[in-house]
Amino acid sequence: MWIDTHCHLDAAEFDQDRQDVVARARQQGVGLLVIPAVRAQDFERTREMAHAYGAAYALGIHPLCTHEAQAGDLDQLEHALRRYAHDPRLVAVGEIGLDYLAPGLDRQVQQDFYRGQLALAAQFQLPVILHVRRSAQALLDGLRTHTVVGGLAHAFNASATLATQFLARGFALGFGGAMTHERALQIRRLASDLPASALVLETDAPDIPPQWLYRTASQRAAGLTQGRNEPAQLPRIAQTLSTLRGWSLEETARITTANALRSLPRLQACWHPPAAAATVLA
Repeated sequence: MWIDTHCHLDAAEFDQDRQDVVARARQQGVGLLVIPAVRAQDFERTREMAHAYGAAYALGIHPLCTHEAQAGDLDQLEHALRRYAHDPRLVAVGEIGLDYLAPGLDRQVQQDFYRGQLALAAQFQLPVILHVRRSAQALLDGLRTHTVVGGLAHAFNASATLATQFLARGFALGFGGAMTHERALQIRRLASDLPASALVLETDAPDIPPQWLYRTASQRAAGLTQGRNEPAQLPRIAQTLSTLRGWSLEETARITTANALRSLPRLQACWHPPAAAATVLA
């Protein structure tokens, strides 16, 4: 059984067939999804969806959404974290972080929301799910100021040196569809060389399509449709990690599942693999 540690099941791309998406994931052995919120106005919907589909969830304000966020959104996050403090499906503060690649975003506003959310994560003793996009060093600077109980660095693509610093702070690193692209040499090198305890699997569905779903700009211009990523793709993505590490699929499932449960401890209450799967992953 697999855990998809980062899946935006609440995205509009799934509005027409969300139940089928979850069913396909379960058919492929993906037993648990983690759904991170991205905006304050989505908190309730994200929570309700996690309960409806037997998933886990995180609450946070995504750096790409900070341009439309209001200062009161941090108060709304604090209120939600307090209200749902005893909800076992609430496993982290996220998706939060910094994005220094997307144009037109105010870095200071991003920093203010990032550090404000780190402070809330520390207050409520919750891990964080980090968005890392050309911002790893700045994220680490924030973590030196606000001590949190670890978490996940989603879609990690920075240097091995920076990776080691995240690991030292109790983080695991998320690998997904980008790892399947043969030209993603840095990501594949990290997936191959980092300690086994560093790795968790994710899809970021409907985003970051794996190589077999990806279409280049010229292909899209020619009318080929970009394939929608979804959590059922996780075992095939895991096959890439298995190949890079020289592991069997069973080993990959066991290791990455254990890492996810350790990095987001409240997942333990949501994780109920069937008896047969439990034997494989023991």
